[in-house]
Amino acid sequence: MQIGIVSDTHGQVEFTRAAVRMLESFEVEQVIHCGDIGSTAIIDLFAPWPTHYVVGNVDFDHQQLQEAAAAVGHTFHGLFGELSLDDRKIAFLHGHDEARLAATIESGDYDLVCHGHTHKAANYLVGSTRVLNPGALYRASRHTIAIVDLPQLEVNIVPA
Repeated sequence: MQIGIVSDTHGQVEFTRAAVRMLESFEVEQVIHCGDIGSTAIIDLFAPWPTHYVVGNVDFDHQQLQEAAAAVGHTFHGLFGELSLDDRKIAFLHGHDEARLAATIESGDYDLVCHGHTHKAANYLVGSTRVLNPGALYRASRHTIAIVDLPQLEVNIVPA
């Protein structure tokens, strides 16, 4: 199973459309958005997939985003989300609460921890936990997303 990980769309519809085309090319089955969504128009672009959202530090209208996600059958997790897919436990959060991000990573409770906020792609291990930042679709030197192959946890950071 392949899943797409995106973050920091900041309401940028055209950049997000490019990311959606990339997700389609990889035939992902689900998408996780790690926050700083920016507008309800972004949520509509992810309608083809079951999509999970957390909010970021510039997502001010949580209620509006939550309603938009529900309208297309998506899941809005608030500040912190977790899923089990293909026998892998996944946590996702925006990452602006650095203490919570560090505690989540260091807990060892998750196979994969996804976050955004820095606008810089990263993929590394802390113990047995894979830590992934897919990069950003706005205010980044290179717009990137990540494709994760489960259950192997193989990560591919790709241009969007």
